[in-house]
Amino acid sequence: MKPTLRTGLVFLAILLFLSSCGSFPKKRTATVFAMNTVMDLTVYGNADALTAVESRIRELERLFSVTDENSELFAVNRDGGGEVSGETAALISASLALCGRTDGALDITVYPVVRAWGFTTDAFRVPSEEEIAELLGVVDYRRVALDENRVALPSGGALDLGSVAKGYTADCLTALLREAGVESALLNLGGNVQAIGTKPNGEGWRVAIRDPKGEGYVGVLTVSDRAVVTSGGYERYFERNGETYHHIIDPATGHPAKSGLSSVTVVASQGLLADALSTALSVMGLDRATEHWKQYRDFEAVFVAENGDLYLTEGLETVFSAQSPEAKVTVIRP
Repeated sequence: MKPTLRTGLVFLAILLFLSSCGSFPKKRTATVFAMNTVMDLTVYGNADALTAVESRIRELERLFSVTDENSELFAVNRDGGGEVSGETAALISASLALCGRTDGALDITVYPVVRAWGFTTDAFRVPSEEEIAELLGVVDYRRVALDENRVALPSGGALDLGSVAKGYTADCLTALLREAGVESALLNLGGNVQAIGTKPNGEGWRVAIRDPKGEGYVGVLTVSDRAVVTSGGYERYFERNGETYHHIIDPATGHPAKSGLSSVTVVASQGLLADALSTALSVMGLDRATEHWKQYRDFEAVFVAENGDLYLTEGLETVFSAQSPEAKVTVIRP
């Protein structure tokens, strides 16, 4: 059978398709345990970039760990202050600004209370009301003095950057990878997901939001060049006498937050912002969180209420797919 122009064009299209598939950068993966969590790293392209990413994670962990006796943050808490590196000072400064923005719903000085509940050591306990009241006396981000690279804490005070460190790390890794020429990567830093570019085929990255009450998920977000950070009480908790106590402490009460929300997922261009707000909005509850979104509009969010209802800000309406067709989904608009 004599080949026609049509069959020749089809053959050419197939060759071009196969050629384009083979031109995708090579996929490279690594799993790292750092910052008290498992991190799954997927990078397309530069082989050396993945090694650099792992080294950078270790470097930042040595600065920000609240439990490592050799970290800068540990020394600050032990000594009530001191000189820190420019990077640690910059993160503390940015964190304090976010504490102010959220009116203390995020407070990086809540560590004495978190420690009393045992969430940093796994020696879980329920502190007495008297103990909580005493510890709350040193919880106030406004009492942290930061003068260039020198930090001073009130007597008995301590800092915990756990609500911002992974987000900041994700931002640092994003900058590192972009400088290395990487255009496609997905970094999962233990619930903090950083999508760099798109998938090599041009599609957005699909990020699932876990069901707080089960092993499945409530929905999927499709994103590119965004940080996606979820906070929920299901991540770390313990039970005593039939009561469940989770790790998201309300700085105003010293108790696990009771805001009516099971989880909050924040989508933003910066990992630091998404990380900080996922905690703060969990403390605020839906109404205050909604007002915060309307005021700033520099992030989007998915809220899972304790009754299972879903609420999402309008910027996610076209990129969020609920897992169950029966799910009640409400879109929040200005």
